[in-house]
This record gives sequence, structure tokens and C-alpha cells, in this order.
Amino acid sequence: MDNARERLPQYLKRGLVDTEKTRLVRTILKNNCLNTVCEAARCPNKGECYSKNTATFLIMGNQCTRNCRFCNIECNKPEPLNNNEPFQIAEAVKKLGLKYVVITSVTRDDLPDGGATHFSNVINEIRKIDNSIKIEVLTPDFKGNTDSIDIVIKAKPDVFNHNIETVPSLYKKARPQAIYKRSIDFLKYIKEHSDILTKTGLMVGLGETKEELIQTFKDLADIKCDIVTIGQYIAPTKGHLQVERYYKPEEYDELSSIAKKIGIKHTFFSPLTRSSYKAYEVFNN
Repeated sequence: MDNARERLPQYLKRGLVDTEKTRLVRTILKNNCLNTVCEAARCPNKGECYSKNTATFLIMGNQCTRNCRFCNIECNKPEPLNNNEPFQIAEAVKKLGLKYVVITSVTRDDLPDGGATHFSNVINEIRKIDNSIKIEVLTPDFKGNTDSIDIVIKAKPDVFNHNIETVPSLYKKARPQAIYKRSIDFLKYIKEHSDILTKTGLMVGLGETKEELIQTFKDLADIKCDIVTIGQYIAPTKGHLQVERYYKPEEYDELSSIAKKIGIKHTFFSPLTRSSYKAYEVFNN
């Protein structure tokens, strides 16, 4: 059987969750005119997260300037920034009663700073509500611009996440507008210029080898990346990259053990793990 056409394993399937609480979360997001990566990227954990009164905010619109072949977010010319968005997110955080907030974005290569100032503004508005709220940002690579990285560092998020997504050999196929070394250097720069926890995530099932994953773990250990997440890639549509292989649950345990032996402090590897899935639990692990 062609692995790319295997049926989705039962352990990767999630049922629909529609409760009073999930409807409340959707209402608050809609009323505040906010996007979430949960909806835009068709995350399989959306129902579970909404049922816990949480979501990952997607800032700077829902049109991306890059066309990664694994991602469901549309590549198109973005709209101008909404300068009210930081206030709208802060209001949603307040209504949801969040104590841990994850902020991510589309890639905005059209902006001089890649959107770094907008990230900073969102962080600052949330802090005004309650300075004890923990904030995790998941940013694009800002084309490696260290001035942009510094803007976000200065805003002092508790966790600074930037996903490397896959192993180096698959960049041309999966994310041709990104550069593996640039993303590694991005994470290295944060660690060298702040005491902020660094985090990154990868997908498996795109055709990478075990040896390539091990080398990637070594690369991340060398730059002292604090937290690494791994989850199964699931093709959003038939037009996206197709799955080469579905990893079995026990394989994630094996990879986690290898990564920890190599020097990764905190791993969160499982079939349905996404970079912001159970972020609060991962932070407190």
C-alpha cells in the first residue's frame, strides 16, 4: 500500500466538540474580530482547547506572504495591520480569564520589521491587564533580522517559540522560502541575548529519516533550546504535501528518550502534539 494514501489511524482522529463553553470561546473571538491558528490551520485539537477556554491567537491577519506546502493558511497579499488588534486581544484574554496566552502570526515579509513591533504591542497590552499572565509567542523568522528579534525580546515574553518545522533536507520541498540555518541561528540569538525560554516544533511524517531527526536534536541541543515539540503531520487537503508515513505512538516515546539523552531539557512528543498544544502544561513541565 502507498503510505501516502493510508487511512488516518484511529489514534489521530478527534471527534467534534460543541458545548456551551466552546461556543462561548467562539463568540468571544468573533465579537473581538480575532483570528486563531486553531481555525486557520484546521488544528485537530481545536475542540479540546476551546473546551478549556483557551485558543492560540493569530495576529496580523490570515493571509501569509509565504507558501509553505504543509500549511492551510492562504498565501496572498496581506491587508494592512489592524492597530486595534492588541487591544482586542487583551480584551479577549480578559473575558476568557486566561492565565497563559499563546500569540502567533502569519509571516509578514511585507513589513520592514516582519511584524515584531505588533507582537510587542500585543504583549504590552496583555501585561496591562494582569502582569502575572504568562505569554508565549510563536513568531516567523523575521528574515533573520536581529533588530526585529530584539524588539520582541525587549517585550519580555515568557517563552519565545520559533518553529523549525522539519529537517534540513525537506526545506526545499516543505518550506522553500525558509532557511534551516536561519531558523537555528534565530533560536540561538534569543538564548544568547536573553534569559527567555526558547521553544521550537517539528512535524514528522514528511519523509525525514530517524538519523536526520537525531542530527536535528543535536543542532537544537547545541544552541540550548529549552523546549521541543513533535507531532504527526496531517495533510490539510489533497493539494498539500501528502503524508509519507504515520508514526506509531510508541515511536514518539523513543524519540523523546533520544532527544533527552542528547540534551534537550523538555520534550513534548505525541501524535497530536502541535507547537502550542497544552502550552501551559509544557511550560510547567
